Amino acid sequence: MKRSKHRGHKEDRNGDEPAILETEDLDRQGMFLGGGPDPDTISLASVTAVTDNVSNKRSKPEIKMEPSSGRPVDYQISVTVIEARQLIGLNMDPMVCVEIGDDKKYTSMKESTNCPYYNEYFVFDFHVPPDVMYDKILKLSVIHSKNLLRSGTLVGSFKLDVGTIYSNPEHQFYHKWALLSDPEDISAGCKGYIKCDVTVVAKGDTIKTPHKVNESDEDDIEGNLLIPEGVPAERQWARYYLKIYRAEGLPRMNTSIMANVKKAFIGENKDLVDPYVQVLFAGQKGKTSVQKSCYEPIWNEQIVFTEMFPPLCKRMKIQIRDSDKVNDVAIGTHFLDLRNISNDGDKGFLPTLGPAWVNMYGSTRTYSLMDEYQELNEGLGEGVSFRARLLVSLGVEILDPSSPEITSSTDVQLEGVSNISETATGKEDRDKPINFELTIGYYGNEIDGLARPKKGKKGGGDGEEEETDLIHNSSDEEMDDDGDLTSVATTPPMKPVITDRNYFHLPYFERKPCIYIKSWWQDQRRRLYNANIIDNVADKLEDGLNDVQEIIKTEKTYPERRLRGVLEELSQGCSQFLALANKDQNQSGRTKLDRERLKLCMAETEGIGQQAKTMRTQVKKSTVRDKIKLAQNFLTKLRFLADEPQHSVPDVFIWMISNGKRIAYARVPSKDILYSGVEEETGKDCGKVKTIFLRIPGKKGFGPAGWTVQSKIEIYLWLGLTKQRKDYLNGLPNGFEENKLSKGPGMPCSPPISLTYMMKQIFQLRVHMYQARSLFAADSTGLSDPFARVFFSTQSQVTEVLAETLCPTWDQLMVFENVELFGEATELRDDPPIIVIEIYDQDTVGKAEFMGRTFAKPVLEYYQIYRGNCTAGEMLAAFELLQIGPNGKADLPPIDGPTDLERGPILPVPLGIRPVLSKYRIEVLFWGLRDLKRVNLAQVDRPRVDIECAGKGVQSSLIANYKKNPNFGTLVKWFEVDLPENELLHPPLNIRVVDCRAFGRYTLVGSNAVSSLRKFIYRAADKQANNWTTTEEIVVCSDAVVKVEDDDKGSMLDWWSKYFVSIETLTEILKSQEAALSDSEDKDDMDITDGDIKPDEPPVKAKRGKGKKKKTIDPFEKKKQKLDELKVYPKELESEYDNFEDWLHSFNLFRGKGGDDEDQSGSDEDRIVGKFKGSMCMYKVSDDMPRDMSFDSNMGMFQNIPHNDPINILVRIYVIRATDLHPADINGKADPYIAIKLGKTEIKDKENYISKQLNPLFGKSFDVEATFPMDSTLTVSIYDWDLVGTDDLIGETKLDLENRFYSKHRATCGLTNSYAIHGYNVWRDPMKPTQILAKLCKDGKLDGPHYGPTGRVKVENRVFMAPTEIEDENGLKRQTDEHLALTVLKHWEEIPKVGCKLVPEHVETRPLLHPDKPGIEQGRIEMWVDIFPKDMTAPGPALDISPRRPKKFELRVIVWNTDEVVLEDDDIFTGEKSSDIFVRGWLKGQQEDKQDTDVHYHSITGEGNFNWRFVYPIDYLMAEEKIVISKKESMFAWDETEYKIPARLNLQVWDADHFSADDFLGAIELDLNRFPRGAKTAKQCTLEMVTNQGEMPSISIFKQKRIKGWWPFVARNEDDEFELTGKVEAELHLLTGEEAERSPVGEGRNEPDPMEKPNRPDIALLWFLIPFKAAKHLICDQYRWLTIKLFSALLLLAILGLFLYSMPGYMVKKMMGV
Repeated sequence: MKRSKHRGHKEDRNGDEPAILETEDLDRQGMFLGGGPDPDTISLASVTAVTDNVSNKRSKPEIKMEPSSGRPVDYQISVTVIEARQLIGLNMDPMVCVEIGDDKKYTSMKESTNCPYYNEYFVFDFHVPPDVMYDKILKLSVIHSKNLLRSGTLVGSFKLDVGTIYSNPEHQFYHKWALLSDPEDISAGCKGYIKCDVTVVAKGDTIKTPHKVNESDEDDIEGNLLIPEGVPAERQWARYYLKIYRAEGLPRMNTSIMANVKKAFIGENKDLVDPYVQVLFAGQKGKTSVQKSCYEPIWNEQIVFTEMFPPLCKRMKIQIRDSDKVNDVAIGTHFLDLRNISNDGDKGFLPTLGPAWVNMYGSTRTYSLMDEYQELNEGLGEGVSFRARLLVSLGVEILDPSSPEITSSTDVQLEGVSNISETATGKEDRDKPINFELTIGYYGNEIDGLARPKKGKKGGGDGEEEETDLIHNSSDEEMDDDGDLTSVATTPPMKPVITDRNYFHLPYFERKPCIYIKSWWQDQRRRLYNANIIDNVADKLEDGLNDVQEIIKTEKTYPERRLRGVLEELSQGCSQFLALANKDQNQSGRTKLDRERLKLCMAETEGIGQQAKTMRTQVKKSTVRDKIKLAQNFLTKLRFLADEPQHSVPDVFIWMISNGKRIAYARVPSKDILYSGVEEETGKDCGKVKTIFLRIPGKKGFGPAGWTVQSKIEIYLWLGLTKQRKDYLNGLPNGFEENKLSKGPGMPCSPPISLTYMMKQIFQLRVHMYQARSLFAADSTGLSDPFARVFFSTQSQVTEVLAETLCPTWDQLMVFENVELFGEATELRDDPPIIVIEIYDQDTVGKAEFMGRTFAKPVLEYYQIYRGNCTAGEMLAAFELLQIGPNGKADLPPIDGPTDLERGPILPVPLGIRPVLSKYRIEVLFWGLRDLKRVNLAQVDRPRVDIECAGKGVQSSLIANYKKNPNFGTLVKWFEVDLPENELLHPPLNIRVVDCRAFGRYTLVGSNAVSSLRKFIYRAADKQANNWTTTEEIVVCSDAVVKVEDDDKGSMLDWWSKYFVSIETLTEILKSQEAALSDSEDKDDMDITDGDIKPDEPPVKAKRGKGKKKKTIDPFEKKKQKLDELKVYPKELESEYDNFEDWLHSFNLFRGKGGDDEDQSGSDEDRIVGKFKGSMCMYKVSDDMPRDMSFDSNMGMFQNIPHNDPINILVRIYVIRATDLHPADINGKADPYIAIKLGKTEIKDKENYISKQLNPLFGKSFDVEATFPMDSTLTVSIYDWDLVGTDDLIGETKLDLENRFYSKHRATCGLTNSYAIHGYNVWRDPMKPTQILAKLCKDGKLDGPHYGPTGRVKVENRVFMAPTEIEDENGLKRQTDEHLALTVLKHWEEIPKVGCKLVPEHVETRPLLHPDKPGIEQGRIEMWVDIFPKDMTAPGPALDISPRRPKKFELRVIVWNTDEVVLEDDDIFTGEKSSDIFVRGWLKGQQEDKQDTDVHYHSITGEGNFNWRFVYPIDYLMAEEKIVISKKESMFAWDETEYKIPARLNLQVWDADHFSADDFLGAIELDLNRFPRGAKTAKQCTLEMVTNQGEMPSISIFKQKRIKGWWPFVARNEDDEFELTGKVEAELHLLTGEEAERSPVGEGRNEPDPMEKPNRPDIALLWFLIPFKAAKHLICDQYRWLTIKLFSALLLLAILGLFLYSMPGYMVKKMMGV
C-alpha cells in the first residue's frame, strides 16, 4: 500500500463568521427535522457578484448546490405496443409482456400469426427518486401460447433502462422497432421485432407527440430500431468481466447484539462484519462469496455478465453488503457509468476500468442499531462520510456466437484472479464545546481510531508504488524521517460565543488552529491533474458564458467581443491541456483505461480547441445567441471529460462535532485541493481560503430545516506529497507566524498546531439595503412580513420588518463598525470575505421563518436569492467596505443623516448609491375579476383591487355584487411614481384584491407581484416605420382560389377529408422542419470542422432517399392541392397567439403559503384563488404624447377598447377526438365520454361513451349559451364511464373564452381558406368576409375597403387581387366581393398600424390534465370553439363532423390452385413424399372467422386443385384505410368494443394430418391497399415478390376491384431466412355491400353461384391398392437385400427341418432294409 500523510489544517481568517442556523428556542431534536438527504442546503447569490475575483487567495464559494437526488418525484411511463413482425416460430399465438421493475402488464393474445397487430397502450405511474427511476429496466418480451394453465414460452425479449429513454430527445422513442433476442440462446440472433412508442414523463415535462397519422408508409424496420442515437443497429453479445479483488476501510458494523454479549463474556473481539459484493447490471444480479468476520476482505473473484453490446443500460451498481442472518445491510454503493469508461468514436475503446480503487460514501462511520442515514449507503443522496474502498477492474469481450465453447448462460463464475496488487460557528449548544474534524478516507476518523496501514505493506509493491505522502499542511522544512508523527485530525474544542440571538461564533481571532492528517494512497496524481486542467478550462468557459449572458440580459454593448475573448481563452486552455497532459507517461500504475481516456481527452480537447478557434472568427452580433448554444455544448463535453471514473484519493469530509455528537458536514472533492507545481494542474480550492457551509446529513437535509446553514467556516486546505510540503503555506493571507509543538532537540519539525496573525485591520462595512422582489410567500395570506439579516465577520444586523409584502423596499443603510479582519490590507481590499444576507418572515408568535439567502461582494445590483435549490426572489443592494485608518473615522466619507424623521434612527440609502429616478405615469385598466374562491369559508361579494408600485398606488372602483357582474364600473385609473431610469432595476408592481365586508372590515383575497413591467412600457411608434403615410400603392398579393372540380370523389368529400389532408400537411411541415433543423446542425458542424464533411455523408444520402420517395407519391400530392385545408395546431391555440393577451391580460391571484417542495409549480397551482383581468401602461410623464383628434382622455392610453357590460353569446364546441388517454379501468383501457361545463351549464354526454378505447373518435359538437363576464371559463373534461360506482375523471382542459372573444386576433370563428356557400367547406361565420373587413377598417380608422372592377381591393395603400366569381348549389356562377375581402383578411398582419394575424379555421390539440397529478399530461384532445354574440344574426347549423361510418364491402377470395408446395409427409410404407394440402385464409384481426378449403389429399408434386371460395364481409373506412371490427372482448364484457385494424389478408398453406396437429407450411400476408400484382404463371411467381416488395409494382384492391394471379407462400428456415414453400393461384374480388346483395355467392363450392369441382387425380381405389403398393415398395425397394438374406436363411432352415424330419424314417427304412 502507498502511504501518505494527510494533515488537515483549518485556517482561520478574519475573526469569525456567524453560523447560519436559526434555532432560537428549539429543543435538540426539533432542530434537525426535515426529510431526505438534501445536498442543496446552501446556495449563493448573483453570479456576477461572485465571479469578479481579483486576488486568488480566496476561492469562489459555490453558487448553488447540485439538485437533490434523493427526493421522490412523480413519473409516468407510457408504452404503446403497436405490432410485432417476423417473430420466429411456426403458427404461434403471441402476446407481449411489458415489464418495468416489478410491474408487469400483458397485451391480449393474437392467434396463429407471426405478425400480430395490437395497438395497446399501457401506463405505469411511479413516485421514486430520479436515480432509482433511471436504473429501472424496461423489458419487452413476446410470449407464445400463454394461458391459465401454462406460463407460455418466451420467444425473445428486449431490455432498456428508463434513463436511456429519458435522455433521448423529447424523453421518448416514437414508432420504433425493438429487436428481440433470446437471453437463453445467445447464438440464435434476432427473434423478431416489436413496434412501440415509449415515453417517460416527469412532473412538469411537456410531451411532444408526433401527430397520429395513417400508418401508410411501409415501415423500414432496420432504419427505425429502438436504440438511442449513435448505437449501431447490429448489437453483438458480449461478456462483461467484473473482477473484484479486495476492499479496505470497512466501518465497524456491530450488527448483532449477540456479538456484544459474546465479547462481554468471552472477551472475543473478532471483526464483526461479513462482507460480500453484489453487482446489479441490466436487470441481472451477481454476488461474490461472503468473507466471514473480516474488515479487509480479499475476494479475488470475478463476476461475468452476458449482455448485448453496447448495452442499453447505462449503469452498473456495485454494492458492498454485510451478510446477516436476518437481513443484509448495504455498507456502501458505487455506480459505474459505462459511458465514462468507454468511447464509441472511430478511435473508441470498449468499456475498461482499472484495476483501480473505487471509493464508496454513505452514512457516518459510527455504528448504531438503527442507522437513520441507511439509504445513503444504498446510493441515494450524497454520502456524508467515507465508507470503504474496493479494488475492481472491468473488461468487456465481444463474443463470437459461432464458436462452440460459448455457453449461453449468464451465471456468475467465481474464478481465482491473481492478486493486484477554520472560522466556525456553532449554535444552540450554548455551553457545550465545539470542535471540527477533518477526514480523508479512513484516516483522521476519531471513531475508528487511527487505521494505519500495516508496516509490511508500506514497502511492498512492484516498484510502481512510489511512496507518496499526501499532506494537509505540513512544515516548511523537508522532513527526512517520519518519526513518530501522528496526525492531528481535530481542532481543540472551544466554547462558542454569542453573535446575536440566533447564532454563536467560535472565537478564533488572531490564533487560527491547524489540522493535518498523514495518509497513504496509491500515486495516481496524473489522473487528478488531468481532470483539474480540464475543470479549470471548463470553469473559465462557464464564467465567461455567464458574463456574456449577463451582458445580453442587461442589454450592455458588445456581447460578441466578450464571447470572442471567451472562445480565445478556451482554445488556449485546450492547447495547454495538450501540452501538459502527456507528461509522466512512464508511470507504471497506469491502467488501460488511463491510456485510452488520455487519448480520448486529447482528441476531444484538440477538437474543441480547433472548433473554438474557427467559431471565434464567425461570431457576429447577430449570431451571438447561436454561438453561445454551441459553446454550452463544449462546456457539457468538457465537464463529461473531467469526470474521472477511477477514483484514487477519497474525498475530504469536514465534520462539526458538538459534545461528541456529529451535527453537520461538508464534503470537498480531493482533486479540488490537490497541489501541483504546475498552476493549471492544481485543484481550484488548493491553497486558497474557501468559505464552506456545513449542512445536515441525510434525510433531514430536505425541506426548510436543511436550507438553513448549520455553520459557516472559512478554511484553507492543501493536499500534496510529502516532498512538496514546503509550498503548503504559500497561499495563506500574509502576516502570520507559526506555533509548533516543541518535540525536543533533534526531532524533525512538525506542521504548526496553530497560526497567530500579527496584522489586524479595522474596517467599517456599509450595507445599503434597497429593495427585494418576488420573495417567497411565507404566510397563509400569500404574503410575507420580510426583514433581512446581514452577517459579516462576527457581527450581524437586521433591517426593519415591512408588513404584508413580497416586494419590500427597505431603503436602509446599515453600518457595521469596527470589523476586525486579519491579514494585509491590500489583500483584504482585493478579496474581501463574503457577506451573507438572509431574508426571514417575521411571525407574531414563534420564531421568524427562513425565506432565502444570498451572498454578496461590494457592488449595486440584483442578487438572486435561493431557498434550498429553488430561486426565491431577487434583492437589490450595495455594499461598501471602508478601512478605518490611524485617524479613526474622520477619513471616511460622511454618512448623510436621516432625512425623514418619522423613521427615527433608520438611515436611508444615500443618493450616490441610489439609482437615478424619473417620474413615470402608470395607467391601469381595470376590467374584472374571475374565478374567485371562498375566503375563510365566506364567498367574495364586494371585491376591490389595489395596485401599488414603489409606495404609490391606486384603487379600483368597488364591484357591488361579484355574483351578478364581476366587472369593474370605472375602466381606467392612473397614478404617478418615481422609478429608476434603468429598466432592469424597476421594482415590481403589486396587485392585491380585498373583499369589503360588513362593518368596514377588509379581507385579503389574493395578491400578485408583476415582477417585470417592461412589457407594459409604452413606446411611441417611430415615425420612420410609418411607411403607410406614403401615397403610392403597394400590391401585396394575388391569391388564386382554386375551385374543387366535382370529380367522382366529390360526393365523398366531407369535413373529415379536409381534416386528414390538413394533418398530412402538418406532419409534412414537422418533418421538413426536423430535416431543416438537422441540416442546419450539419451545416454548423461543417462550418466548424472546416470542410471535413466525411462523417456527415450517410445522413445526407438518407435524406436524398427520402426525397425520392416523396416524388413517387406525386399524383397524390396533386390531388391534395385541390382540397381546402384547415390549420391543425399541435398545441393549444393560446400558445400560438400569446394567450390572446394582446390588450387584456390575466394575472393569477395567489394566497396561502408557498410550497416547500422543489415542485414549486405544483404547489403554486393550489395557491391560485382567482384571476384579475386588466392591463397597465407606463410612460415617462415628460413625453409629449401624440394625441388623436378622437382621443378620449378618460381612457388614457387604452383607446378603442370595447365596453365591459355583460354580453350574451352562443358557444359552439366541436370535439374531434382524444389521443393517448390515461387508462382508467383495470383492463388497461377506458370508456371515455365528454363532459362540458360553462358557468352553470353542464353537459354530460354519458350515453354516447365509447367502449374500451384510449384513442376515441368523438366527432361531436355542442351548443351552449352563456353570458360574459359571468361564464368566461369553459371546461372540457373526459370522463371514464363505469357500470358501477361514479365515473372517474380522466383529464380536463380549461379555455378562457373571454380573452378569445375580445382579442384583436378575432378568435371567435376561424377564417376558412376560401369562401364557399355550400359543400364541405361552407362559410360558418354569420358575418360575411366583406362585413368583417368593413368592421375592422372602421375600428382601425383605416381608409377602405375600396373594391375595384377587376378583382382588386384597396385598404389604406395596400392592393389585393383575387377572383370574384362564386358558384352556388345549382352550379350557377355569380359575382361577389367575398373572395377579395377574405384575401385581405388572410393577409391582415401586413396592413400598417393595426394589422395582426387573424385566427384561421383550425383544430387545436390541448393537453388533458388531472388535478391530482399536476404537470403530467393524461392525454390530449383535438377540438375547436366558435363564439357568436347573440345580438347579431344567428349562425347557421353546426358543421357535421360526426365520424365517418365505415362502408360495407364484401371481399371474395377464390383459391384456384397451388403449386410447388413443399412435401411434408413420408409415406410409412411406400416412402413417397407427399402432402395433404389445404389453404386457410382470414382477414387480420378476425382470426376466429378463418376459413379453410377442403383437403387435396396425397399431392405428390405439390400441386393442389381447389376451386374454393372464401367470403369475408368487411366494414371499411376509406379515409383511414382501416377495417372496423366490433366485438366483445370477453364473455364477461358488457358491450362491444370497436377496433380499427389495417386491411390485410392472410393466406396460409397447411398439411393436414389425421391424428397429430396439422403442419404449417407457409404463408403470405397481402396489405389490401398496396400489395404486389400477382404473377401471370406459376413460373413467374418468385420469392422476390415478398422480399423486395418495395420495388414491385403494387396495386390496391379498393381501386382494382378484381385481380387474379399467382402469389408465393413463404416461411423461415433454420437460418432465419425466407424460403419459398409454395405458390397459390387466387382471385380477389371486392364488391360493395349493395353489389354483394344483388349477386350473392356461397362459401366453398356451395350455392348460389357454386364453383365447379376441381379435377383431382382419382383416389377412390386408393385404399384398395395401398397394401399391394406397400408390399412392392417394401420388398423391392426398401429392404431388398434383407429380403434376399431372409429368404436364403428360411430356405436353409426349411431344408434342415425337412432333413431332421425325414431322417429318422429314412434311417429305419435303411436299417430294416425295406
